[in-house]
Amino acid sequence: MDPKTTHADELAPGEVHAGFEVVSAEEVPEVDGWAYVLTHRATGARLLWLANADENRAFSIAFKTPPADDTGVFHILEHSVLDGSAKYPVKEPFVNLLKSSMQTFLNAMTFPDKTMYPVASTNVADLENLMDVYLDAVLDPNIYRRPRIFEQEGWHYELESPDAPLTINGVVFNEMKGALSDPEDVLFMELKRQLFPDTCYRHESGGNPEAIPDLCYEEFVDAHRRHYRLDNSHTVLYGDIDIDRELAFLDERFSAAEVRGEEGPNELAMQGPVSPAPLEVPLATAPDNRCVGLGYVIGTWADRERVLAADILLDTLMGSNEAPLMRRIIDADLGDDACAFVVDGMAQPMVVFELKGAKPGVAERLRALVEGACAELADAGVPCDRLQASLAQAEFNLREGDFGYPDGVALAVCAMGSWLYDEDDPLSYVRYEDACRDLGDSMGLGIFDRLLREAVVENPHSALVCVEPQEGTGTAREAEHLARIKEAMDTAWLEDVMEEARALKEEQQRPDDPADVAKLPHLTLADIAEAPAPVTSREVEAPYPCHVYDLDTHRIDYTYAYFDLERLAWPELPYAQVLACLLGKLDTRRHTAAELDCLLESTLGDFSTFIETYGDADDPLGVARPRFVVGAASLSEKVDGLASLPMEVCLETLFKDTERIRAILTQRRVAMEQGFIGSGHSAALARCRSYYSRGALVADAVSGIGFYRFLVSLLDSFDRRAASLCEVLRNLQGRIFKGDGLETSFAGAPGDVERYWEAAGDLGLMNDGHATKTQLEVPEPEPAREAFTIPANVCFVGRAAAGLTLPRDPVAYNGSWLVASRALSYGYLWNEVRVLGGAYGAGFSGTPASVMGFYSYRDPAVDPTLAAYAGAGAWLSGWDPAASDLEGFVISTVAGLDAPVKPRAAMRREDKLRISGRGPAWRAQVRQEVLDSSVDTVRALGAAVAQVGETGGVCVIGGADIIAASTAELEVSRLV
Repeated sequence: MDPKTTHADELAPGEVHAGFEVVSAEEVPEVDGWAYVLTHRATGARLLWLANADENRAFSIAFKTPPADDTGVFHILEHSVLDGSAKYPVKEPFVNLLKSSMQTFLNAMTFPDKTMYPVASTNVADLENLMDVYLDAVLDPNIYRRPRIFEQEGWHYELESPDAPLTINGVVFNEMKGALSDPEDVLFMELKRQLFPDTCYRHESGGNPEAIPDLCYEEFVDAHRRHYRLDNSHTVLYGDIDIDRELAFLDERFSAAEVRGEEGPNELAMQGPVSPAPLEVPLATAPDNRCVGLGYVIGTWADRERVLAADILLDTLMGSNEAPLMRRIIDADLGDDACAFVVDGMAQPMVVFELKGAKPGVAERLRALVEGACAELADAGVPCDRLQASLAQAEFNLREGDFGYPDGVALAVCAMGSWLYDEDDPLSYVRYEDACRDLGDSMGLGIFDRLLREAVVENPHSALVCVEPQEGTGTAREAEHLARIKEAMDTAWLEDVMEEARALKEEQQRPDDPADVAKLPHLTLADIAEAPAPVTSREVEAPYPCHVYDLDTHRIDYTYAYFDLERLAWPELPYAQVLACLLGKLDTRRHTAAELDCLLESTLGDFSTFIETYGDADDPLGVARPRFVVGAASLSEKVDGLASLPMEVCLETLFKDTERIRAILTQRRVAMEQGFIGSGHSAALARCRSYYSRGALVADAVSGIGFYRFLVSLLDSFDRRAASLCEVLRNLQGRIFKGDGLETSFAGAPGDVERYWEAAGDLGLMNDGHATKTQLEVPEPEPAREAFTIPANVCFVGRAAAGLTLPRDPVAYNGSWLVASRALSYGYLWNEVRVLGGAYGAGFSGTPASVMGFYSYRDPAVDPTLAAYAGAGAWLSGWDPAASDLEGFVISTVAGLDAPVKPRAAMRREDKLRISGRGPAWRAQVRQEVLDSSVDTVRALGAAVAQVGETGGVCVIGGADIIAASTAELEVSRLV
């Protein structure tokens, strides 16, 4: 059945199906299908079906939720409605679904003016189960029957004894403490406040920790009552579905929904032009984290083509170090890095210029530079070749459609970019082909010059904000504030706080009634389809081993080249990563950096160089196989450029412009620092793994904390080391890019691999017949207990070990580890670290390298989390799930293995397995081991998990005050 044609006549405008009236039907090439807009007659709910042949089906329901203050009520509601409902009264059906569903996406999202609940699955029964639970959650949640949900997800006081310090805990409270430790998040929050002083966008929809405790339970449920109404909703269905069946499904649930009062949602108003005075915002953070934001409102959501044109224009001006405006900012030496981006998905889109690592007092200079340079460019004409390159890049990205999550979820978000503001327009941000065509036809006619004047140079709606670092910590100020609150509490109030905290903990620890658990819909093993056809490669005749994947790439060609780094010495690896950072950004023998930048963007949709380390199936801890990876992609019609440009960059880059090199490496340092603040859990766990695995130790040296420290040292002494650095880079360039040991992979349009090699020849590589002896000797990893301070009000706690019984005797990897990881993450750790501890997230990860690890995300404390890790092994050893629970974990684990991925991701996954020595049958073997998992095979892993949790290495990344409060005996050093 082809949805593109089957329902074109059946769902004709004016027809009524299961209570839904069809408003419109039109073909949409961008989704390879049709779009049908319907209205539910009984409730006024709006529905969009994007019909195509995609079996990764999706559902989303969204509500217009403009905030009226900074309490984060809609963010807290987003969490809270998923904590049980009338039909499914268990404490956390969301977690139950994560444990047992075949979902390919399951989450909820709070935006500045809307809240969305999207799900996706390749299994029809599973999708309906997810829809049923989510609809009951949003329309009839337990927040009206269990007030302590608000305390758990939002905020509550805690007090261990009358003499102890008063503290605040809550999942959203801690999440936003972490988010607003990031200077960039604070900058964006304050920039919106300046640009939109009279609308909902002046408020932080996620919640400001300083304001979250102002929210009371009554206001919380009132916000739900007024906003979570079907006449305030937008539903999106996507993919190859039986529309009559699903409309009947929705009609039954919509018709039964209770209307809770007549008062409607908060107003979503439009902001008139304002140009406030520059604002300086103090923030407790490191001095290097000063940042400046310059924002301009460029129109309304209805200006779709203008928004796309602005995105292309910003890429032209700021998309690389060689872009004309970016180059001026770098040469002016105002800060460490800069970027520009369009913010859409709101009623009034805006463009933002951001300066990172800003020097003191440069905010006004940045504004003068940006507006002056833009005026000059508009008068002279924005360079047409760069505009064409940026348009080509935009068209590539739109055709590839690699959103990072299922297409149906991404398109639902896109649809809301216009539909939230105009009930008759759900498709403006789904469509793009006509807009790209119009912009291409307008090239050279001054369209972009006029846009630049209107958007920046002559714009009456703009604001300038600087986040200014100051001494002290947010944690210390919070403690002082709470101490003042406690002083005002009498004895009865203190006792009430302690009693309510105890009651909340008791409720959190109380198991669900088995009868309530049984009400949840669930799949059985019989619902699991056959495994998807494996992704296989074939070797073709070429100068070097070439593995070709026959995938539907939508006429995009992808190629990867893997150069052997085992010929390097250990101290050279960080320099190889520096080389990877620089390629594509400097002059070559044939092109200046500016010419190359334009050529790469107009010819290739993607060009990247990076180092990746692979293990060995027979010795996962002891063997490291680092490779220098050169990846590129292009539209099929540009395969000749794909064959020539990447190797020009690799072989002909000139290392002599030391100031350009300094700027690029400084930008990399800034990006890594932002990563530690925003995703410290990944960095902490990676560091822990480096204590046990040579492969992980190499990864740390080229991309982790080890490389960051190397980079900081290099930059601190750059003037002295610049000349020798250039010589080292030239030497590595000559030694790495050899034909010896090279292997490649390719996926693309039929016949393009032959065209590629015909144009590429031998890639211009020399072959020395392995004359260079392998030198790489990776040191023996050593366990450690480390803590790294960053400017944050939360922490990330990692703990890992090799799961060993004896040194060099790793526990054999088996699919049961995946089931155990899921049980630990969504069973034990969810409750102990997230629900009871207040962290935003926590998990356990077992890998084929046999390095098992725990992590927490935006965690308020160190010691309770380490204690939870220490108890994990005993919990797993005594795990006694119901048969349906085990079955659910098996099903959800298999779903993760079977989930569809984009062509680029599929070929990269198989490349990694092949280089690591795992044959094509390995994934199928692991899948079968998952299906064969039993309670006994999972329990048997408890001893290894206990060793990890009790004796494994520790890495904590977080605020200095939080780390100082720990008794874990960690070696502490400053990271950022």
